[in-house]
Amino acid sequence: MPVTLKSARQIALLRDAGQLVRATFDLLREHVRPGVTTAELDAIAEEFIRGKGADPVYKGYVPGGRRGVIPPFPATICASVNDVICHGIPSKKERLRQGDVIGVDIGLRLNGWIGDACETYPVGDVDDETHRLIEVTKQCLALGIEQARVGNTLRKIGAVIQTHAESNGFSVVREYTGHGLGKNLHEDPTVLHYDEPRNIRKIMAGMVFTIEPMVNAGGAATKVDSDAWTVRTSDGRRSVQFEHTLAITDDGPIILTA
Repeated sequence: MPVTLKSARQIALLRDAGQLVRATFDLLREHVRPGVTTAELDAIAEEFIRGKGADPVYKGYVPGGRRGVIPPFPATICASVNDVICHGIPSKKERLRQGDVIGVDIGLRLNGWIGDACETYPVGDVDDETHRLIEVTKQCLALGIEQARVGNTLRKIGAVIQTHAESNGFSVVREYTGHGLGKNLHEDPTVLHYDEPRNIRKIMAGMVFTIEPMVNAGGAATKVDSDAWTVRTSDGRRSVQFEHTLAITDDGPIILTA
């Protein structure tokens, strides 16, 4: 499908939305500690986002073509703890514990434009493998962003992410990808986080998309809970995700959620 290229004015509006996502992360970071529930984090995020005149874009969201097949997502944030890869539903019953790791994914709409990003937080001190998994996933995202330049193919983003993750003994989730966004949460292009030779679409100035590698400590296989949303590692080992939204310019990528 054709990619909708964004003007400088539209990119500025997308950056406003992205900066509100960033501010929400900065607020939540103060509250990620042992004993807090994921539902409490969700309530803090929703109150802050709405207080800034924006709307949580995940709340009530159903993927295209799935309406009536799966229930609408019920929360403001995705809260993915330990072996949950993505789309974890916040719960009053889920309390963070010392040594946990939680991925928080935030999407919002401000003045009609979308902001979208994910950060993973350690809960207190984590074990050495989890610390290394966090650092390698951050590096995967940074390496992917370096390849997001006019004239490169999208394949280069996925290839460098996969190579770095696997060279460190980890694996990259295949089923869930980065994506374009604008006034809609999901637009073209699709951004894979692994090497795919057929992924030859050229990167152009005006593209806006996310890069959001999900890196597993063990194998890449996934499974979905009965709630139809929560995605876990099949082997029960931990997963970490980081995501930024970026705009492509002739001078290089601008990270809208930095």
